[in-house]
Amino acid sequence: MKVSFPEGNFTNLPRISTRRLGEMVNTRCASVEYGNQNLLSLNEDVLYHLGLSTKSTDFRKTFHDVRYVCLGGSPSRMKKFAQQLAAEMKLEKDVPNLAAAGGRFSLFKVGSVLVADHGMGTPSISILLHELFKLLRYAGCKDVIFFRMGTCGGLGVPPGTLMIPKECVNTQFQPVYELRILGKLVTRPTFIDPGLVDELVALSNTIQLEREVLVGKTLCANDFYEEQARLDGAFCDYTEKDKNAYLLAAYDAGIRGLEMEGLCFTAQCHLAGFKAAMVCVTLVDRLKSDQVQLTPKQYQSIQFLPGNLLIAYMKKHDTFHFPQNQG
Repeated sequence: MKVSFPEGNFTNLPRISTRRLGEMVNTRCASVEYGNQNLLSLNEDVLYHLGLSTKSTDFRKTFHDVRYVCLGGSPSRMKKFAQQLAAEMKLEKDVPNLAAAGGRFSLFKVGSVLVADHGMGTPSISILLHELFKLLRYAGCKDVIFFRMGTCGGLGVPPGTLMIPKECVNTQFQPVYELRILGKLVTRPTFIDPGLVDELVALSNTIQLEREVLVGKTLCANDFYEEQARLDGAFCDYTEKDKNAYLLAAYDAGIRGLEMEGLCFTAQCHLAGFKAAMVCVTLVDRLKSDQVQLTPKQYQSIQFLPGNLLIAYMKKHDTFHFPQNQG
């Protein structure tokens, strides 16, 4: 198995200075570090989208032992991953959806691992992260590690490549997450823990993945079609030449993956003080095609590769030796 590390080059797109970015990465928001102080005045905190609340759920009893949180975009895939974890831990495979009452997300607890689907796009994963961060705070959890696992588009790499991003950037190739709070633009740095990346890469060499593993940058867009320079959406106001120029500029900047949740995931986990990393498998080489052309059989053969690597990581760290409350 080959592990590649594309370096990439700078482009002419506007960028944040290295000094400024360093200041942003090294800054923690005290209100997040110690929790939102407004929560202290609530008689009840309703985690609406999870269907849980501080009155209906004993968070400390149910979730106190959580060590890992694994997120992905597909409800069915994340349920299968939870069942795979349960089988590895020799626990009951029929894991209940703890967020069923919310009707929005799936949430499974298998031993000390939380598994959830985050839906598609930044707004969806942002909502989930807010409520998971509060859940972990109420449970008294510390040193929890977050993983995003799933699929992505590739850039100059064949479908089935396992992508372990070292940095997540926006559509201007900057490692920042932008959102508007009270109508004002707020910029937060993305950050992927380099130690986790190194360990995942090293571990990938010891298990039989039978796929290329690539370390590079991933680009996060707010859209599947236009922001990712596809020509096959309902609208398209640019030419194929424009598309190719943009994607080649992204490739030259070291970008090898394209997806829609990484900016929020890596920035908000960093802001909340949690280590985070991503593992995704590519479904299409965007330098060759806009559409995913894998057969169902081909898709089935690769969609669980990220989960297999994360299970190997958790096994290495004795997560499966002491199964706790299943939820």
